[in-house]
Amino acid sequence: MAGPRFLVGIDLGTVNSALAAVDLARQGDLAEAIEAIPIPQRVPGGVAARRLLPSCVYLPGPELPPEELVLPWGPRDVLVGEGARDQGARVPGRLVTSAKSWLANARADRTAPILPWGAPEGVPRLSPVAASALYLGHLRDAWDHAHPDAPLAAQDLVLAVPASFDVAARELTLAAAREAGLDRVTLLEEPAAAFHDWASRHRADLEAALAGARLVLVVDVGGGTTDLTLVAARVQDGRPAFTRLAVGDHLLLGGDNVDLALARAVEARLGERLDPARFSALVLACRNAKEALLSEGGPAKLPVAVVGRGSRLVGSAVSAELSRDEVRAVLLDGFFPGVGPADRPRRAPRTAGLAELGLPYEPDPAVTRHVVAFLAAHAAEAGAAVGGLARPDAILVNGGVFTPGLLRDRLVEAVSALFPGAPPVRLLASPALDLAVARGAVASALVRHGIGLRIGGGSPRAFYVGIATPDGERALCVVPRHLEEGSRVEVPRPFALALNRPVRFPLFASAQARLERPGDVVPVTDDLVALPPVEAVLRDAGAAGGAAEVPVRLEAALTEIGTLELWCAAQGRDARWKLEFSLRAPRQARGEREEPRAEVGQAPRRLDEARAQVELFFGKKAAVEKKEVKGLQRALEKILGPREGWATPVVRDLWGALHAGRTRRRRSADHERVWLQLTGFCLRPGFGAPLDAWRAAETWSVFGEGLQYQADPRAWAAWWVLWRRIAGGLDAAWQERLLETVAPFVRPRDARKPAPKVAGAKPEAIDEMIRLVGSLERIEPAAKIDAGDWLLARLEAEGPAPHLLWSLGRLGARVPFHASAHLAVPPATAEAWIARLLALGAPAPALAFPLAQLARRSGDRARDVDDATRARVLDALAAARAPEETVRAVREVAEASAEEESRIFGESLPAGLRLVEEGEGAESAGDQA
Repeated sequence: MAGPRFLVGIDLGTVNSALAAVDLARQGDLAEAIEAIPIPQRVPGGVAARRLLPSCVYLPGPELPPEELVLPWGPRDVLVGEGARDQGARVPGRLVTSAKSWLANARADRTAPILPWGAPEGVPRLSPVAASALYLGHLRDAWDHAHPDAPLAAQDLVLAVPASFDVAARELTLAAAREAGLDRVTLLEEPAAAFHDWASRHRADLEAALAGARLVLVVDVGGGTTDLTLVAARVQDGRPAFTRLAVGDHLLLGGDNVDLALARAVEARLGERLDPARFSALVLACRNAKEALLSEGGPAKLPVAVVGRGSRLVGSAVSAELSRDEVRAVLLDGFFPGVGPADRPRRAPRTAGLAELGLPYEPDPAVTRHVVAFLAAHAAEAGAAVGGLARPDAILVNGGVFTPGLLRDRLVEAVSALFPGAPPVRLLASPALDLAVARGAVASALVRHGIGLRIGGGSPRAFYVGIATPDGERALCVVPRHLEEGSRVEVPRPFALALNRPVRFPLFASAQARLERPGDVVPVTDDLVALPPVEAVLRDAGAAGGAAEVPVRLEAALTEIGTLELWCAAQGRDARWKLEFSLRAPRQARGEREEPRAEVGQAPRRLDEARAQVELFFGKKAAVEKKEVKGLQRALEKILGPREGWATPVVRDLWGALHAGRTRRRRSADHERVWLQLTGFCLRPGFGAPLDAWRAAETWSVFGEGLQYQADPRAWAAWWVLWRRIAGGLDAAWQERLLETVAPFVRPRDARKPAPKVAGAKPEAIDEMIRLVGSLERIEPAAKIDAGDWLLARLEAEGPAPHLLWSLGRLGARVPFHASAHLAVPPATAEAWIARLLALGAPAPALAFPLAQLARRSGDRARDVDDATRARVLDALAAARAPEETVRAVREVAEASAEEESRIFGESLPAGLRLVEEGEGAESAGDQA
């Protein structure tokens, strides 16, 4: 037969992955012929086929013999599946789990090697994308070994993803598939797959199985995410027809959260706080115990063991007991409590327990409260609202969490209780919850072949592009809700597209009941979720390299594989530009903050006058005496007011005027110094406003040109201050270059040796060099440890100078100001630095800042110092009469105020620029004048 022989469904799960398929060459009822594919993998004692592949990768060291990495299709470098999970329990710190949850974590660099999170030094690491590719690669190898004449890459593949995955997470999933050699993949939402599986199993009696149900709530609680979907059922031409009405927002809430809660309870009985690697092993042990205790005929109690401190292999384990009643209580009371119609999820700041493994889990673990909020949000469009809630007739459950019958019953009971007097909600369940998504992915592929019932409804989200208007930022609808996959939309509104210079397109999505059509312009409200923006320089060969504008129309397409494409099509000629999504975490966001919204707002009336003042000194023709440049800042303040009040859009605009005159800074030593001072001030902290990444890159070109007036000590001070101020906008390679340049001067010097010599640098303004080192958060932890030791040696020799204390606090901060959290120095290093600081005998107030940064509670076990160290720091802060907000940030996970952020940065931040803590969304950053 021509074309693919098999339809294959892949469930790439957080905890387990699965394969299912149907042979199109088979005769008879193909829906009846869907089969789960056994997956060979390493297991204790050899190789065996299992119905599921645990989504685990073990990164082996010398403890694993090479023969343990051999599979039927050959040797591999890593262990995947059941063998990986079991080996990870014996040797903590080398096991990668929950990669799928990290794929959806927009606050992390999902393409960076950050897993296993909190692994000991010396353990190799993988990116979430690479780990996902390894799972998919194992499935591919297993399939190809069993089907040598029909390789998986050549089949019709459907890969299921959470309905709540945003565009970036979907693109990253496709990137993982491509890395695994699977280029022809269609994405399908997991709740839809589960519904397809249920419908295919009841295709002979579907109307009877529905029993009159016209609104079905799909509750899919997997290992890492909770997906909520509403499906409308109706009879059309004598046959049932289905339409997806709504999907919920992304909820990082699932079986992982249950395992974390159990692990914390067990840890309390062990009498010691486990390090990140051992705690991860305990979480895995609790997961296995939970499944055994809740299984039919399972034991009443089980011991849960974890490798002892310092052990590499089993033999020095500590253990505690876990009972079935305890597990049931955690699940029923904490995750599936009874609820009322007015209940909503708690949105309090995240607690330490919810961020144990570095992931931003939902603050409220009660699935039932999230269900109530979802039913309230979509009451109007459901057409069956009672008391302000959409009333489902039936619930289809999916996900391994619902394997125990008591949880299915509790969910049905909780939802039914929301509608007193109405008939109880019916339960629809799959006989194989662990395989429903993989089987349903195949069933959905069969629908494209005319077999089975299609679920209509198109895209569950509307998509918007942010635009600037005289009234502020607005959102332009480019894709309406319910647009069918494979459709293309031309937005009926012309635009002028800037070419050959950087442009930024803020993107938003909403799963709420909105009625906008393409071309509608609406305010940016809270239910518009910011997506990674498009930032690019769109080139046009016809513009001769200069800046130009062309009239265009926006085109949007929802592809067949489930992703969004945006195009700018020129009017009057054949030219089109595709807008690509940024898949890395925002550079300015330390891996944990969202991009700010577009830079809009009414400019000060005299901004043009201020820009002209800059051009007087740095324009093509000097219009004033050279010496007068020293008064430029005062002149600007007369026009714009005190510089501390200059808003973010204002300073970024002034940066543009300064950058245009960067070559004219060489007119005099005063010109150069003033240019350096104002450029750093206007671009600080190097991030926080749209296109700052481009501004920082443009400014970095000046570093290669070097300082012109090297005999002026004040110029050297301004030089290092510039790079300190914008360090947050410089990538790791540039920060490493800065460290290499200043290290010979910052490192304590042996007086018996000659002074160091570095090309392009002089031993001037050493204190500013030291402050610069403290700002280099993107350098590797090992380099930070070296730099911190230099600073401590200076402190011990020179005394508690403010610049040394501030820099040490920044280098060892538990919550970095701009870098990704995985670049924080290990807790043991922070603890050692704290001990050396306390041993200085310096006045307590002087030590308050570095101690608070080193001991700040992040909620992440991989970063936080131990309790004894925290207690010593709290005592020191009390003696120093430190502000309450400083003390609270050490005592508990707390949001930094704008004032505290300025202290961390080392000076005031631009007015209107608001940085945010872990877990907090960006409300405004650079969009106020």
